[in-house]
Amino acid sequence: MRRQIARSRRLVVKVGSALVTNNGTGLALDFITDCAQQISVLRERSKEILLVSSGAIAAGMQRLGWTSRPHAMHDLQAAAAVGQMGLAQAYETTFARHGLKAAQILLTHEDLADRKRYLNARSTLQALLGYGVVPIINENDTVVTDEIKFGDNDTLGALVANLVEADALIILTDQQGLYTADPRREPTATLITEGRADDARFESMAGGAGSGISKGGMITKVRAAQRAARSGAHTMIVSGREKDALLRTANGEQIGTLLYAKDSPLSARKQWLADHLQLAGSLLLDDGAVSALRAGRSLLAVGVRTVEGDFERGAAVACRTLAGTEIARGLINYSSSETRRIAGHSTSEIESLLGYVDNEELIHRDNLILL
Repeated sequence: MRRQIARSRRLVVKVGSALVTNNGTGLALDFITDCAQQISVLRERSKEILLVSSGAIAAGMQRLGWTSRPHAMHDLQAAAAVGQMGLAQAYETTFARHGLKAAQILLTHEDLADRKRYLNARSTLQALLGYGVVPIINENDTVVTDEIKFGDNDTLGALVANLVEADALIILTDQQGLYTADPRREPTATLITEGRADDARFESMAGGAGSGISKGGMITKVRAAQRAARSGAHTMIVSGREKDALLRTANGEQIGTLLYAKDSPLSARKQWLADHLQLAGSLLLDDGAVSALRAGRSLLAVGVRTVEGDFERGAAVACRTLAGTEIARGLINYSSSETRRIAGHSTSEIESLLGYVDNEELIHRDNLILL
């Protein structure tokens, strides 16, 4: 399993507030610099890295002179607004020293719950990775409310891993990994080196929040691993205080705790598509498009004869033969009105018909499951 981590091409790395802010005393520039250096090495090895970073609220608290985390939402939002400025500046400066470009992405739960915004976020992140940019992602704490907040960045890291179909989620924390009990209270507790992410025993072994600065604790990391495993991503929980922790983890060394997924990313995602999507419409395809799908290719607009139903971009639709037999289903990259305008036309004509091109494929093969 650790060899699979070493072979991973796309990694989501989550770093916690305790590491980024020296346990709330201010931005840990040494840690941020070291993290950037390790990421630059991984980029040289052609690995794609997305960094999910906590720390905005904690950094804002330090700048405002607060010694304990506030409870009022407006105070948390104010601290995030102040702290995010310094956090983004620190990452921008340190990544630039290694010739890397960074981008700031702030998300709320609504961005990933809404299919259209989900695909927009996915497309943006895919484009940034294609340009060699390192996306630095955080929850948009300046606008969240109780109804839409992720709750912790461990969860956000898992959601991002699902979003971009990452091979692995690496959670850098202030603990060595997952133990059989809280090692701060149970001196006989032992480190769990490896296990399946869906092993129900691990939740009972995880404790509460690690500090007054962090919101999660080991329980959120275990649950994040469970969530990441739904799209086939393995999760590593590793101490960010270990020397070269990120590089050693990416090299497949015996470090921290590996919670592995039982399915590959692609098969897990397609199983989700098959089991959980409510169909918003359907497409009638010509024989050439049917043959292309069965050969494992994406669906192009030129192969669509008829569009049925009204749906938005990102909706789940059925793909049918001209006789009406459903052969596949997937997430469509254009709305029903847009699809009707480009149906039967080649990819090169999409821009002239719509005035823009979101995707060359109507449904990408990674977002499509054959039935």
